Amino acid sequence: MMPLAGAETSERVSRRPSQIATTERPLDRKGFVPLYFQIQCALVEKIQSGELREGDLLTSEWQLARDYHVSRVTAREALHGLKTSGYASSLRGRGTFVAKPKPEKPLTQLRGFTEEIAERGMVPASRLLEQRIIDAQVELAESLGVQVGTPVMILRRLRLADGVPMAVEKTYISLSHFPGIEQINFGEQSLYQTLREQFSVHIAWAAETIEILPATREESKLLKIPAKTGVLSISRNTISEDRVPIEITVSRYRADRYRAQIYIPATAIRVGAAIYREG
Repeated sequence: MMPLAGAETSERVSRRPSQIATTERPLDRKGFVPLYFQIQCALVEKIQSGELREGDLLTSEWQLARDYHVSRVTAREALHGLKTSGYASSLRGRGTFVAKPKPEKPLTQLRGFTEEIAERGMVPASRLLEQRIIDAQVELAESLGVQVGTPVMILRRLRLADGVPMAVEKTYISLSHFPGIEQINFGEQSLYQTLREQFSVHIAWAAETIEILPATREESKLLKIPAKTGVLSISRNTISEDRVPIEITVSRYRADRYRAQIYIPATAIRVGAAIYREG
């Protein structure tokens, strides 16, 4: 969720709550979809259509219950779902406001941060925190498919979208696979674009590990979040079409501004079921 600019916030907070018309589409009270979720979806449609805009004050829990003829508990669940999905945020004593939805990270697509953010209409940027050469120790050497002691570049960057800190990334790349890459300033250049255009790298697949971990003191400061706040940690080992390890990257995303999205095809579900039965 993106913060609102000061002047814009003042203007929009002073607006009257966005009232839901009494001619709302009736809820399906006989189906399997919970009433609160139907209300939540109706509000999301209004946000996506532009009828409700970022910074608009949403109608109150009491008014929402009255308009949809549901209990306040149901109305409260609808607003809570809107907040957890990133479409709204609450300010103590002031109400619930429409928020800019969190960018989603599709975990079935291999793209760099720069491409992902630009595709969503935001301006990507990077602040270079560290770029130096180390000798690969045993575990790192095995992951990168190189000999122990091989020179490896460490690249640490703070990733931003529209000027807002989004993630801290640490990447390891073997210089034996990509000689000269350490000469490039990755505070200004995209790593994936560089690999494609200057080293003719074609990514085949990647293995990722996803965890929720507490932010370190440095990460909290860089991401401007409270100490030990949970962050979305994604560790990626990327492999080329030639079966050569390209990179090891550990990304720590702000959980309040980012969410992971996983698409699971039906074939994967069937395979999983087959394995379960046979096992």
